[in-house]
Amino acid sequence: MKHLLAFTLTLAVVCPSLARNIDLSTVPKRDTVQLTIYNAEDLTLVRETRIITFTKGNNPLQFSWANTLIDPTSVELRFLTRPDELTVLDTTYPHDKPQMLYWNVASEFSGEARVEITYFTSGITWSANYTGIADPDEKTMRLEGFVTVTNNSGEDYENAQVRLVVGTINLVEKIAQLAQRGMINLPSLAVSGRLSKSSSRQRALKSMVAEADMSYARADGLEEKKVIKQGLSEYFIFTIEGTETVPNRWSKKMRSFDAADAPIKVQYRYRANQYGNQLVRMFLLTNNEESSLGQSPLPDGIVRLFRQNDTGSLSYLTAQPIKYIPIGDKIELNLGVDPNVVFDLVDLRVFRDNIWGTIRPKVRRQFDAPGVRIEDRGRVEGWDEHTVYAQRIRNYTNKPIDLQIRRAFGGDATFINQLNATRHDFNTIQYTAQIAPGQTRDMRYELIQRQGSNQKQNRVQLKASKPADVPWLD
Repeated sequence: MKHLLAFTLTLAVVCPSLARNIDLSTVPKRDTVQLTIYNAEDLTLVRETRIITFTKGNNPLQFSWANTLIDPTSVELRFLTRPDELTVLDTTYPHDKPQMLYWNVASEFSGEARVEITYFTSGITWSANYTGIADPDEKTMRLEGFVTVTNNSGEDYENAQVRLVVGTINLVEKIAQLAQRGMINLPSLAVSGRLSKSSSRQRALKSMVAEADMSYARADGLEEKKVIKQGLSEYFIFTIEGTETVPNRWSKKMRSFDAADAPIKVQYRYRANQYGNQLVRMFLLTNNEESSLGQSPLPDGIVRLFRQNDTGSLSYLTAQPIKYIPIGDKIELNLGVDPNVVFDLVDLRVFRDNIWGTIRPKVRRQFDAPGVRIEDRGRVEGWDEHTVYAQRIRNYTNKPIDLQIRRAFGGDATFINQLNATRHDFNTIQYTAQIAPGQTRDMRYELIQRQGSNQKQNRVQLKASKPADVPWLD
């Protein structure tokens, strides 16, 4: 639907026989329009300008939003030129026209002026997606970002400057819910105070982007559109270069960045709480300038990964969602299990010691079956359980692999090792290794878990050992 936001400028002329309205101008088209899309709350701030011809005296202006998701409480009129000579005297919501309002504007001159209309609407959203292509050696990657804008607001926006906000906005009421209320409810909203609270929130949101570039640039030529990043407080604004026509019920896809040779690191990880009980292969890169990135955070989206083969063709690796990635943070892409790397945990030895318990006098009890007796000698209260493990890695690839293992242990435990292990948190141990091509390696450690009365607190202790102390770890 086109031009739902209509302006009609009328003048009341009194004649001896009747009074009638005479149109002074045709419905003015938008001069410029800007969409600032807050994706977190299905909220879009629309700023549009129009050239209006005023006559000296009172000028009624009509604003309509039929069949759209515009929030009627958010509509505001501002005069960009000759503001000292133009005044909004009042705003009227006709009871018989629930999706329309009238401004009564007093003008001290006859002529043209530029006005700005701002309002919030729902139904315009955007999403991010990324494509990564690794080189055959998996040392660098070309990473491309795209944004897709989808318009289901009920209104066409032609030649609009599109800005995308990355951040979270907390609103008490959804704009779509406000838009679906008939204008007949506006007086009750004002009485209850909800209208004023909504207006206060909207003014705060508008002021949040007031410092950003408010120019209405138009595209020259047919060059591919770029996305300009701009930091603003805790939010980031992506401004798509030039202008775009975003029809109702249409989607448009635009490139946001292209990092040609981003360095990547391949790491094999075991983290049961994140990836399950398996070893996974990871691509790691960083959102910084060294990776031809780092100009802005990366919003939530889907990453599709490929590897370029020696023949020039592409092999599909995986697709996965990523969460919001601030500047300087790592981009971690999980490629799943590598069938050429075998990962096992082997029990080598189990024994118990440091046993404590109660001692009772020997008691013999005779049961019905002849010759069957039981001796009650007491009860075990606490003990230490020792298990010696070998983390066995078989690397059947033609490249060395970097390995990182994190294991969490419950209860009161001691981790004895010769692996230069470190503590990740109070109950998680981390250790690393590099496995050569074709190598099989056993990384051994002993875990002592205190049970019963021997358990004092919930934490794991680290203890480095020497081969002479614990020979079975060597």
